[in-house]
Amino acid sequence: MTPDEETIARCLRKASLLGAGEPMQVSPLTGGVSGDVFRVDLASGPICVKRALPRLRVAAEWLAPVTRIHNEAAWLRFAAAVVPAHVPAVLAEDMEEHLFAMTFYEPAAYPGWKPMLRDGQVDADFAASVGAIAARIHRASAVSADAPGVFATRDLFLALRIEPYLLYTATVQPRVAGQLERLAAGLSEASIALMHGDLSPKNILCGPDGPIFLDAETACFGDPAFDLAFCLNHLLLKAMWRPAHLAAYGAAFRRLSAAYLAGVDWEPAARIDGRTAQLLSAFLLARIDGKSPVEYITAEGDKAFVRGFALKLLEAGDVSLLDIVTAWEREVRAR
Repeated sequence: MTPDEETIARCLRKASLLGAGEPMQVSPLTGGVSGDVFRVDLASGPICVKRALPRLRVAAEWLAPVTRIHNEAAWLRFAAAVVPAHVPAVLAEDMEEHLFAMTFYEPAAYPGWKPMLRDGQVDADFAASVGAIAARIHRASAVSADAPGVFATRDLFLALRIEPYLLYTATVQPRVAGQLERLAAGLSEASIALMHGDLSPKNILCGPDGPIFLDAETACFGDPAFDLAFCLNHLLLKAMWRPAHLAAYGAAFRRLSAAYLAGVDWEPAARIDGRTAQLLSAFLLARIDGKSPVEYITAEGDKAFVRGFALKLLEAGDVSLLDIVTAWEREVRAR
């Protein structure tokens, strides 16, 4: 066996998921930026094993503690108590090897939302369900006595989200550095609800019973507006990738945000709408000039368009989500 296979086998035996002498087959899965992901076929059926990497697979140096994998397992357990049909079950966790095993979803039955959006399969009802489920998790955590302590992971969130998306971008775009630094400070201080931390289409599967949320390594108790903005950002950026589907992306944006805001009861919906709009403006810029630029926007003209739009929003300040998507559609069409 390879070193990876030996490690996985040892951990699965320790968790009583693999019997002595029982065969298994390990197949690496592609697409992981922050960790290695494997399909492991056991006699009882396939499972998924994920292990954190100390250095993320991006061009800029981006280091993060491998203990974040346990943060993800904790988020999955919390979410499973709220929306069990919409997250994988944690089957085993190894604190020494920094990996865990979870439910495996067959790609044919559970395609990724990102490739579906790319191919123009934009289901506004599905987008609405993403928003509604995210709000349910946030709502449950906002009244949880335990979540603030379990997910007191601000250092991790700083390393994986605030620094690469906001503070690094501030050094590249001094014109709006003050706005970005204020947003970073707000996220650092917020203590409202449990954030997933990476709620984007690449981490959502389209199952027969609705969305499946994955990859919550950066979960932290903070500002839930982060998750909403992070996800909505991708629905805007997809129009640079597939402009023919601009109207469908806009409809999905509206349905997702409306369904989410309808589920907000821990604060006035207008208040989180405003914070989300500010963060969304920053994320548009960060996915062009931050440490993790979106991989499908490569033409300099497209980058300049997104950059210019984001800079105008950040300088405008007080805007709503509806203001943003309406302006985005108008300006993309005008191109």
